[in-house]
Amino acid sequence: MRRILVLILLFPLLSGACAPHSATQLDAQLQTAIQDNRLAPLQPAPEVSPAKLRLGQYLFFDKELSGNRDTSCATCHQPLADTVDHLPLPIGTGGTGVAPNRHLGPLKPLVARNTPALFNLGQPEWRTMFWDARVEQTDDGALIARTSQGPVTLPPDLENVVAVQALFPPSARAEMRGFKGDPMRDSPGDVDIFGRQNEIARYLDNDIPAIWNGLWNRIVAIPEYVDLLQKAYPDTPVDEMGPQHLVNAIAAFQIDAYTFTHSPWDEYLAGDKHALSPAAKRGAILFYGKAGCNVCHMGNLLTDQKMHNIAAPQIGPGKQPAIEHRDYGRSLITRRDEDIFGFRTPSLRNVTLTGPYLHNGAYDSLEDVIRHHIDPAAALADYDVMHLPPEVRQRTWISEGVNRAMLDRLDPLLQVPADLTDEEISDLLAFLEALTDPAAKDLTKTIPDRVPSGLPVSDDPAVMQQFLQDKPFVRHP
Repeated sequence: MRRILVLILLFPLLSGACAPHSATQLDAQLQTAIQDNRLAPLQPAPEVSPAKLRLGQYLFFDKELSGNRDTSCATCHQPLADTVDHLPLPIGTGGTGVAPNRHLGPLKPLVARNTPALFNLGQPEWRTMFWDARVEQTDDGALIARTSQGPVTLPPDLENVVAVQALFPPSARAEMRGFKGDPMRDSPGDVDIFGRQNEIARYLDNDIPAIWNGLWNRIVAIPEYVDLLQKAYPDTPVDEMGPQHLVNAIAAFQIDAYTFTHSPWDEYLAGDKHALSPAAKRGAILFYGKAGCNVCHMGNLLTDQKMHNIAAPQIGPGKQPAIEHRDYGRSLITRRDEDIFGFRTPSLRNVTLTGPYLHNGAYDSLEDVIRHHIDPAAALADYDVMHLPPEVRQRTWISEGVNRAMLDRLDPLLQVPADLTDEEISDLLAFLEALTDPAAKDLTKTIPDRVPSGLPVSDDPAVMQQFLQDKPFVRHP
């Protein structure tokens, strides 16, 4: 009896002695993983002149860069929605409402792929942009871009892949540009919010230089933008500038505004052993060990920026105009059989803020994404479209044939179902939570009060209606 009593009295001391040892073991395992994977905290955004950032901020929020003057970059990359729109598939020109409460306009299509987040785009590791990596920086530093129609002629002096990326949404019909008329179908084509012809819609889809020259002409017709350009690029006369100066500024703003380097994971990498909870540490050890997540989600950005077929459920209208409800991914760019159903590995930085997930927003939760990776065949068989918004669900057709085709081409890394317990999945989720910088949860300070065109910054229909009722001065004939 006395021995039992002594053990009972000693138990708090013994358990207290074991806890630090357990924590030390976790830290030792995690330090090995960190060293093996050469991980380090994220770098701060580079210094840029306030004038260039102000120009980029205005352009990012200005609907003047859309053919119909009804959408801006921020319509889908909404700061109030964590630089995404929290929709499976974006709703661009012709839509109404502020994401995620945004709806399609009459006869307008959904954008085929999920809105990528804009966090930490200034990190030097970035080499590709978009789900299909249509924008790339080669090993020798060259910037290239391709679409399904072939190589894209880029303006000179683009500063980085982020600037190249900024060329595309204003050039895409469903996103920002709008649609031209079709005499065969008695369709007059889009007009802007003032009822005037959308002159940007008339160009060929792959003629990005012509599209952006049209947008450039719009911008330099606004005196305040001419002044902003002169201040942002004081060594270059405005008449020697071009669209590259606009997208370089947009990229500079995105990098400056949406770089966040103080997640718990970054703090831990910087030496703070208390920055992660025990669950997050266990999750990190799983991530870089048994679960093997780091094979694709590698490096400081947690992405290899390569293409993988994970057999994501095919939802929405797809990317092929003649074959609805299909998206063949990277192969639409390369025309290579091995790229069919391949999509770029997403970065996991601030990932808890940026759902829905995968290239088409098929899953609302990270747990569902993890379970899909564990057993794609079972996840496809059990996938239920009823959680999707009506506008997406009505444009979704699940095909058993397509599911089989995806599984037949499944990335070898996923061909053997992983063996993870519910507790281990919970630990992985704790680690993913630790990749989110608390400061990234409130981006309201990045939104300007106004833009030089005078168009509304907000996508609120009431704001637009009031704007039009006030009959603003129309600058362009």
